[in-house]
Amino acid sequence: MRKLLFASMAMAVSAPVWAEPPQKIDVSNLPAAAKMIDEVVVPVPSEVFNVLDKLGSPQWKDVLRPTEKGATVPREGAHTALRLGTIIAEGFIAVEAQNTEEVKKIGSSVQKLAKALTVERQVEKHANAIIAGADKKDWASVRQELDNTMRDVKEAMTDLRSQELAQLISIGGWLRGTEALASVVNSSFTKDGAELLHQPILLDYFERKLSAMPSKYKGLPLVTDVQKGVLEIRPLVGVEDGTQISPKSVEEVGTIAGRLIKAINSKSN
Repeated sequence: MRKLLFASMAMAVSAPVWAEPPQKIDVSNLPAAAKMIDEVVVPVPSEVFNVLDKLGSPQWKDVLRPTEKGATVPREGAHTALRLGTIIAEGFIAVEAQNTEEVKKIGSSVQKLAKALTVERQVEKHANAIIAGADKKDWASVRQELDNTMRDVKEAMTDLRSQELAQLISIGGWLRGTEALASVVNSSFTKDGAELLHQPILLDYFERKLSAMPSKYKGLPLVTDVQKGVLEIRPLVGVEDGTQISPKSVEEVGTIAGRLIKAINSKSN
């Protein structure tokens, strides 16, 4: 069975960051820490990053996007949820780049966005631990806290009967993770690296969830754009019959995801 990927950033559960990962992520043989969501198997972030490291030496500092200090909170809850997902995903990249200042800014941004979604209580201890861990350059603990932040935010949103916003957090994280992965793979293309983008089941899952959004969210142009983007990416990474994902497809996936991330980070949406 083929691999799924960076939804790990999107629907993360905690896992020991020191665990020895498989050479490839095979959904038929995932550890117990992996998450099953509506029959979609989701690997944890540490697995994906460690697999990428085994495939080469990604230059994460080149992929990292600087976080805007004191960034404004979007007016719409759906936009805020998407942005929170991208910020948490950026945190994983900043940890890989071992960039202390970026990790600390991300910790503060997570707190601010979580407050706007009324889940600041569930996030505060993790955000403080992220900042403290970055100061100590304790990257293993920071990555663990990012895992825990995503898990607790999603659980809190579900408890507040805001499952749709929880799903948008997941999708935002997946988009930023996919953009980063496409950039890493494109910079030094390998078939194994490109194969990490093969995730048709996950894309179908996201498309179903976006289609089922209530009108108050689905009517937001940004959410509509995200749904269209998911549909654009699907044929590029959903190859069947053993066909390899091409360098051109990897580049196109990165372009689409990057366009959506730019829209999510825009103040005008």
